[in-house]
Amino acid sequence: MKTIVAEALTREAFAPFGDVIETEGAESFLINNGKCRRFHDLAKVEAGGENARVLINIFRGTPYPMPLTLSMVERHPLGSQAFVPTTPAPFLVVVCPDEAGRPGRPRAFLTAPGQGVNYARGTWHGVLTPIGKEQDFVVVDRGGDGNNVEEHFFTEPYSIALPETGNAS
Repeated sequence: MKTIVAEALTREAFAPFGDVIETEGAESFLINNGKCRRFHDLAKVEAGGENARVLINIFRGTPYPMPLTLSMVERHPLGSQAFVPTTPAPFLVVVCPDEAGRPGRPRAFLTAPGQGVNYARGTWHGVLTPIGKEQDFVVVDRGGDGNNVEEHFFTEPYSIALPETGNAS
């Protein structure tokens, strides 16, 4: 099994796959008579296809054992999908470049506490992977007619390790 060690999540490294959702370095301004700071336009929400609409959901994810055995990735051809944690705990993000309609070699990222991600429309990605404990996420994605999920199962799975020890639990 090939091992991939997760790297720190940054806007630059994640740009080919979507957006990092965080306040650090974001455009912001005061609203509500100066009592609220708005961090503006943090992600591009995409919803295409018949009867498309944007959905706001809460997902409660259960952690997987680490290192993670990655045997499947998915993508959403009709819309983006954003994951914003409701607690300041890190989570694992796995993405793959598209290579002629199939996922290429995975890349793994470890979020900093409070960071979220928005997978661009059609981006191959792993499933929601909290680390260490159950975690809730606000998820913004597409609803509407049509099939908005494709899955790919790897012939040989990958092992995804956390950076601290290369195989943290």
